[in-house]
Amino acid sequence: MTSSTTWTLPEHRRSVLWVVALATIAIVFDGYDLVVYGTILPTLLDDPSQLGQLSPATAGALGSYALIGVMIGALVAGAIGDRVGRRRMMLANIVWFSIGMGATALATDLAAFGVLRFLTGIGIGGLVATAGAMVAEFAPSSKRNLFNAVVYSGVPAGGVLAAILAMLLAEHIGWRGLFWIGALPLVTLLPIAWLRMPESPQWLAARGRIDAAREISDRTGIPVGTTAVPTGTGHAPKVGFAALASRRFAVPTLLLGSMSFVGLLLTYGLNTWLPQIMKTSGFDAKGSLSFLLVLNGGAIVGGLIAARFADRRGPQQVVATSFCLATFALIGLTFALPLPVLLVAVAVAGTGTIGTQVLIYGFVSNFYPTEARAAGVAWCAGFGRLGGIFGPVIGGLLIGAGISSATAFYLFAGIALLGAAATMLVVTPKPAADPSVSLPAHGLATTE
Repeated sequence: MTSSTTWTLPEHRRSVLWVVALATIAIVFDGYDLVVYGTILPTLLDDPSQLGQLSPATAGALGSYALIGVMIGALVAGAIGDRVGRRRMMLANIVWFSIGMGATALATDLAAFGVLRFLTGIGIGGLVATAGAMVAEFAPSSKRNLFNAVVYSGVPAGGVLAAILAMLLAEHIGWRGLFWIGALPLVTLLPIAWLRMPESPQWLAARGRIDAAREISDRTGIPVGTTAVPTGTGHAPKVGFAALASRRFAVPTLLLGSMSFVGLLLTYGLNTWLPQIMKTSGFDAKGSLSFLLVLNGGAIVGGLIAARFADRRGPQQVVATSFCLATFALIGLTFALPLPVLLVAVAVAGTGTIGTQVLIYGFVSNFYPTEARAAGVAWCAGFGRLGGIFGPVIGGLLIGAGISSATAFYLFAGIALLGAAATMLVVTPKPAADPSVSLPAHGLATTE
């Protein structure tokens, strides 16, 4: 694959920064949706007049509905995203999840609430699957991992936003008001995205729409790149999930999916159970919640730093190293460390778990060619969400069985080590020989 290695024109820089900003804001609501349910859960459990009598078991099931929706939404986006385009998928899913959040605010019973949580998750999953593909095709290669890290750091940033807004506003606007905040992108983000988010010239060229690709390239400065265009002879390149299942990509796809599974298992497992684990270790409620903020803060800062190394040295070694850092940090949490050292260990664990998942999205976005990119990100986001579902379950089983906090951390550390092993086994396939004509870079791209 070829693309620009640096900014080609001032318009290129402006266009990419707009796309990164818009995609980041959209992804923030993935993290917001993840955490906002946890912030309102005590209210729903204590006050049956809100939605009805809610048991802890039912509350856990309601929490998983959104994750199942995200998994389905990501896979659906992968199935059609490489066919309908990046811009359409982003705009459609902004509308989808915004309406879903607003409708959830109007739910009157547990059944409606659960269905709407599931439907909202579909829109969020589509966003997660599409954002990385857009960044990979718009940004210069020297900044792709950094910009992907910025975009997907929106997940922990959204979690922090939800926690802060809940602390500041819950007493004034109630749980329904917090969900109405989640619907604001429909009237704020969507109009700007409609005006400032172009279609990917690489995607247009890969679909044979050469004139449209060049028109957008001239207007935005985003390079078309050198893209294979079928000539009508031989076999057309496989698109979407069909490309992932081909001999060329099958094994790497399984490994990349496994990496995402591990990353999201650790992300959701620790976000769900870290406060409770630290509480059983002797910290009060406020102190145990502070570890959650440190975990996500470490993920944001550490993930961005690691992304700079990934752009310079390649993402594979950085992702494997980050998983290993998580292993050592989680083992370190089993020792009686002084509080400052303990907080540093939690921040490093955030970098190695949540931050690693951010890096994985960047790795995957740049691993696949244009015709399979959205499907590749969707596969990792969708299959990875299974890990997101299992993570809280594993933590709950351990806590429910009376297993010590040290044993829980050892288990999570071992899982992180498996993620590092899977990362190192990924082999980049050789470019496929295809009877096609190369589209000239239109004077805007240089070969990597």
